[in-house]
Amino acid sequence: MNTEHFKQRLEAEKTKLEAEMAAVGRKNPAVPGDFEPVGSEQGAEPDELDQAKDTQSFEENEGILRDLELRYADVNAALARIESGTYGKCSACGGDVEEARLEADPAATTCTKCMA
Repeated sequence: MNTEHFKQRLEAEKTKLEAEMAAVGRKNPAVPGDFEPVGSEQGAEPDELDQAKDTQSFEENEGILRDLELRYADVNAALARIESGTYGKCSACGGDVEEARLEADPAATTCTKCMA
C-alpha cells in the first residue's frame, strides 16, 4: 500500500480543517491545540437583537467546531499510525483495511467487515 498517497491526503485535510476551525473559533490560550467557539463580531454596545444573534452564532459555531475537532483528531491519529507503521490495519480484527475504504476515508480505523 502506498502510504505516502494517504499521508498527502491526510495532510491536506488537516490543513483544511485547521482553516475551517479558525473560521468559527480561535485557539484556546489555556489549552494548547484546542479551539474555542466565537460568536459574530459586535459593536461596543449591541442591542438585544444583536445579542440574540451573537448567542445563536456562538451556539452554531460550537457545534460546528466540535465536529471539526473530532475529525481533526481522527486525521491526526491516522497520521500517527502512518508514522508508527500501523496504518491500514483494522483496529478490531487486526486485518488489512481495504484500500477502497481508505480512499473513501483515509482516517478509517476498521475494515468493511468490522465497521460499526
